[in-house]
Amino acid sequence: MQKTVHLENAGVGGCACGHHDEGDPVLDVRAIPHAIRHATVIGAFGAIPAGGALVLVAPHNPLPLLGQLAAIAPIEVEYLREDPEEWRLRITREG
Repeated sequence: MQKTVHLENAGVGGCACGHHDEGDPVLDVRAIPHAIRHATVIGAFGAIPAGGALVLVAPHNPLPLLGQLAAIAPIEVEYLREDPEEWRLRITREG
């Protein structure tokens, strides 16, 4: 079965799915394979507008990743939790 989808207004004013994010999105990367983990976070970070933030949940302190993100845009990092198996950081995109 084929279905035609008209995309003239796609991307205008958000996704129009009816759902809205409340608070900072949380990205738990512990289940993501290490080989694609940084790329996943960088992609998600690219969707965050200036002044916006995401909460990253990682299995360790992601210092190299933070350096990669800072090379893309200025960031502010707030450590919310520092446990041996779960690190939570709020990463705010400043610019």
